[in-house]
Amino acid sequence: MALRRLLSAFSGLLLMLAVLAGTAGPAAAAATTGFQAVDISGSGGVTLKANWIAPAGGGTHPAIVFPASWGLNDAEYLAQAKILAGRGYVVVSYTPRGWWFSGGTIDTAGPLDMADLSRVLDWTIETTPADPARIGAAGISYGAGISLLGAAADPRIRAVAALSGWSDLVYSLYSGDTRHQQSSGLLSLAAQLAGKPSAELTRTLSDFAANRNVDQIKAWGRIRSAGTYLDAINANRPAVLLANGWGDSFFPPNQLAGFFGGLTTPKRLELRPGDHAIAELTGVLGLPNDAWQSLYDWFDHYLAGADNGVGAEPSVRVKPLNAGYETYPSWSALSGDSRRYGLGRVRLLDGTGLLGGAVSTGWSKTLPADRDTIADGGVVLLTNGASAITGIQPTIWLPFVDRSRAGVWAAERPSAVQHIRGVPRVHLELSGAAATGTVVSYLYDLDALGNAKLITHAPASWSQKTTSLDVDLFATAYDLPAGHSLTLVVDTVDPLYYDENAPGGSVSVGGGSYLDVPLK
Repeated sequence: MALRRLLSAFSGLLLMLAVLAGTAGPAAAAATTGFQAVDISGSGGVTLKANWIAPAGGGTHPAIVFPASWGLNDAEYLAQAKILAGRGYVVVSYTPRGWWFSGGTIDTAGPLDMADLSRVLDWTIETTPADPARIGAAGISYGAGISLLGAAADPRIRAVAALSGWSDLVYSLYSGDTRHQQSSGLLSLAAQLAGKPSAELTRTLSDFAANRNVDQIKAWGRIRSAGTYLDAINANRPAVLLANGWGDSFFPPNQLAGFFGGLTTPKRLELRPGDHAIAELTGVLGLPNDAWQSLYDWFDHYLAGADNGVGAEPSVRVKPLNAGYETYPSWSALSGDSRRYGLGRVRLLDGTGLLGGAVSTGWSKTLPADRDTIADGGVVLLTNGASAITGIQPTIWLPFVDRSRAGVWAAERPSAVQHIRGVPRVHLELSGAAATGTVVSYLYDLDALGNAKLITHAPASWSQKTTSLDVDLFATAYDLPAGHSLTLVVDTVDPLYYDENAPGGSVSVGGGSYLDVPLK
């Protein structure tokens, strides 16, 4: 009940801000009809709670449909709906089935949610002054996922803006073959407190926590992944805007790269600092926001027909963690050459090995398989969210990393800035590994005083005996300052993730291991 009360208060805040919001460029001052709360009949007669607003006056207008985020309701977008109506759009926001006062049970962007979205489009065209040839869908998180999947299911959707969404739900749950513990736990808690979980969702979350019926969970996830329907999206040819955070702990950005590359529609990929939905947060409150400005520009061009240059701009726009915006013609153009750093023998004096030079052999470093260190990915939402707000990456003091529990390798300090762009990859040669296990790799920026800023990280697990492991770290963009050391830490436990380590076991990292870093 505490979370429901908190979310209710948040919805009330959004309503107040919607009344106050009124400046998003000159067009935002245009008169609107005001909000109307409505019930929309979804698939199977389920009632979907919704609201809508439109420009005042006659004629038809482009329309945007917003499904609410996981745990929230149609009040989420009130401030932005008012702004967009002032810019000339009909805006319909609705609460997906199973949430708050909408009927049915949570379908988690499944077939019933797709049918509901089509029913909302029907209602929008029949009831509001919406132009049926100019329909868009947009949202944050759950709303982004439903909108992107909807572009495959319903060809009437001509443009999509998916903010902090996913293209591969299986990867989101199991990246690196490792279950994401904190994010899945938070999603489960929200469903219990603000929604009505279906029997299928309850069973899936229970199986996920218990690490059973993995094949069934992945099949469930593929049904709910836009990547599964890439051909249908390309056939329908909506204009697709994808925007996520580098540090999204729910939907890490790697999954978007392949999906984005496979799109043959008008498309754009934007990545910014921050965790899940953090980059869009001030915009939800009706304040000026860069991610929402991109949404305005996208729909103005592809729905309203504005000649604003969006169609001619580079398709990839990124803001590195510690630098200004950059644009690229494609994801592959983000990084140039990849530099290989061999992992060297760990010195007895300081417990640190050299990161760099040729890949070496004849050494090993043993890690206990169930011991944590201060090196970690932080707390879901909070750590990377705070980093986006402050501009300061999560930082540890490297001498406090327990060398009896972790492997640490530090590179020589370069004389010039190194521009890291893309997906760093770690290759580990293992010995003494149990049949199942987990390691977590962290890439740091180490200054001369021992302060280490987290650049990126990722877990990796195995479920059968192995002698090597390849780890794709989460995509990043970071400028390593001159005189700072690129540093790799490897341990076996991180509270963000379930680990597959047996108590009391160990695994050894040895010669032949290396790190590949994409450099601009």
